[in-house]
Amino acid sequence: MGENLVIAIALVLALGIGAEWLAWALRLPSVLVLLVAGFIVGPGFGLLRPDAVLGEALLPLVSVSVAIILFEGSLSLRLADLHRVGRAVRRLLTTGLLVTWAIATVSAYGLFHLDLQVAVLLGAILVVTGPTVIVPLLLHLRPSGRSGPVLRWEGIILDPIGALLVVLVFEVIKAGGLGVAGTAVGLTLFRTAFFGGLFGTLGAVVVVVSLKRYWIPDFLHSPLALVLAIAAFALSDVLQSDSGLVAVTVMGIALANQNTVSIAHIVEFKENLRVLLISALFIILAARVDFAEMLAVAPRGLVFLAILILIARPLSVLLSTTGSRLAWRERLFIAWLAPRGIVAASVASVFALKLEAAGNPGADIIVPVTFLVIVGTVVVYGLSAPPVARRLGIAVRNPQGALIVGADAWAREIAVVLRDQGVKVVIVDSSWQHLTAARMQGLHAVYASVLSQTALDELDLGGIGRLFAMSPVDEFNSLAVLHFLPVLGRSEVYQVAPEGEGSHRSQLAPRFRGRILFGCDWTYSNLSNLFQQGASVKVTCLTDEFDHHAFCEYYGDTVVPLFIVGPAGRLQVFTEGAQLKPRAGQCLVSVLLSDRDIPGEALKVA
Repeated sequence: MGENLVIAIALVLALGIGAEWLAWALRLPSVLVLLVAGFIVGPGFGLLRPDAVLGEALLPLVSVSVAIILFEGSLSLRLADLHRVGRAVRRLLTTGLLVTWAIATVSAYGLFHLDLQVAVLLGAILVVTGPTVIVPLLLHLRPSGRSGPVLRWEGIILDPIGALLVVLVFEVIKAGGLGVAGTAVGLTLFRTAFFGGLFGTLGAVVVVVSLKRYWIPDFLHSPLALVLAIAAFALSDVLQSDSGLVAVTVMGIALANQNTVSIAHIVEFKENLRVLLISALFIILAARVDFAEMLAVAPRGLVFLAILILIARPLSVLLSTTGSRLAWRERLFIAWLAPRGIVAASVASVFALKLEAAGNPGADIIVPVTFLVIVGTVVVYGLSAPPVARRLGIAVRNPQGALIVGADAWAREIAVVLRDQGVKVVIVDSSWQHLTAARMQGLHAVYASVLSQTALDELDLGGIGRLFAMSPVDEFNSLAVLHFLPVLGRSEVYQVAPEGEGSHRSQLAPRFRGRILFGCDWTYSNLSNLFQQGASVKVTCLTDEFDHHAFCEYYGDTVVPLFIVGPAGRLQVFTEGAQLKPRAGQCLVSVLLSDRDIPGEALKVA
């Protein structure tokens, strides 16, 4: 058993990370690749049988993992977002939930001929849109506008609400009717809110006080937060069943919205842990699927799935967002994204067993129908959400836009040329003088400190795929790189070469800097001097007759290559050590001195 468990854990982790990497390489939503991998090693070849290997420990492990994922997700919920999307979120959590629940209940009752009580419970299970699926899809798509915050808030908050709803329905079924169970339902609601709120708040307070008073060393900050989140989940769950998800959600939101201590390093640790847990959970989820049971309910199950996707979700979003400030494109996108995830699977497994033990007819159909809905919604939304988002104009495939930090004259000139070549450009600076000049040139310029939380929360990064830090302060450029690294990825954050880069005493540590723009010789001061001497940015479109070789012969050493812009604004960046070969049909963006007759030694190509 021990050897099998070790092998199973190694297989799940290896498959999970491998699937994540493959999804990144193929530019596919990771949940799709994870499900396929789980199907292959589970029902496909029988290499992984989670129930046989983990036994009774499976559901508790899944529950704790879901609690950690929910805690991590709630750390991204900023209350400031609610002034833009609060009305839509509140109505999705109330009106939207009730509409989905009613349609799912009626459909399940009619299609599967279930006992009404079982149909109501199944409908309650399927109201959730889990963050285990929503968050990876949003990270993959990076939609612009308000749709992202709405979906994130809905997905994370709806999980504990959905779990609580299932508990209340079960209490009613167990008591034999709503009239008899009225007191029990009220008590359950009170106990869930009380214990979840109490332990979640206590966990957040302990973390904040411990960090503020320096009671624990830095290397224990993230482990402490993780342990306290698990403790809040466990204690709340012991005192009131299924209230632990409320506790971790409250704790995460409280930590995310306090201004006493910085929790950026804790958030980064949790993000890494979330990837590992989601990968493992989806492999396990897919490996547990019993194809025979799903095939038995498939004919009616597919109709049920279609009703949820084509009727329940659009109607619930339509009613919930009417009169909101959401654009119609955002409303359509929200209406087309409601995948179910791990919480629905775990809740269905637990309560199906309870109903079967109580002798309720039709309880055995809950798990296969739920798994069919999970797999179906993940596949449908995972495959269709990217093209739908692009079609609606709120997301782009492989975004090529640039966020430029620093709006000095030469940075503005580069930004104008990139914009004119079809590349989306956003400039951020805290100098009104620079920003006014940028706006006079028709650039999208934002007044903000790029290091502020506001920049991350309110900057519209739709279509933005990379960061160019080109301010005069090297340390500020490095901080900007670190600030946006979790959003854009290490390969897409760049900065101009720091001053004194050749000196070991002044050289920045690699982990504190991005990729070096244009080469190590081109610091901010060197680039500024070039433009003060009359340099300009030139765009040269290469052809078969005038290719890169001819370009180099013509201009010699009087140019510094900056970018290659391909068809449809596809951007490649010249960096230190880059071996880029411009081809015919591409445009080469470079810095050129006042004329080609300037001596070659005046400027050296990096």
